[in-house]
Amino acid sequence: MIEFRIDRRSGVATYLQIVHQVKQALRLGLIGPGDRLPTAKDVVAVTGINPNTVLKAYRELDREGLVEPRPGLGTFVRRSLASPGAAAGSPLRGDLLEWMDRARQLGMGREDVDALFRAVLDDKFRGGQE
Repeated sequence: MIEFRIDRRSGVATYLQIVHQVKQALRLGLIGPGDRLPTAKDVVAVTGINPNTVLKAYRELDREGLVEPRPGLGTFVRRSLASPGAAAGSPLRGDLLEWMDRARQLGMGREDVDALFRAVLDDKFRGGQE
């Protein structure tokens, strides 16, 4: 089950934070086709946001073809975004976890790791190289 975390200081609209978190869970294989998303009521209980905000996010995900509402049953994942290398338990994910352990052993904090990772990512994908 996905647990939403809302950052009210991020400058990103709350409904978009929900959309992004669902997409992230889909990419990582944490949720997949047939899985039910939390009800708006459940999301409101945990996050304290307006139920219409949750429904707006779910409508956007439906518009993108990622989920489908089933009246009286809930909102269900229609398709996955997961690639084999990103799924939980994949060798690539394990390699990244080992790399993170090495970075922490060298005294790197979250911001240092984030900066290094983004710099390498930007170098690798600069100019449309994919």
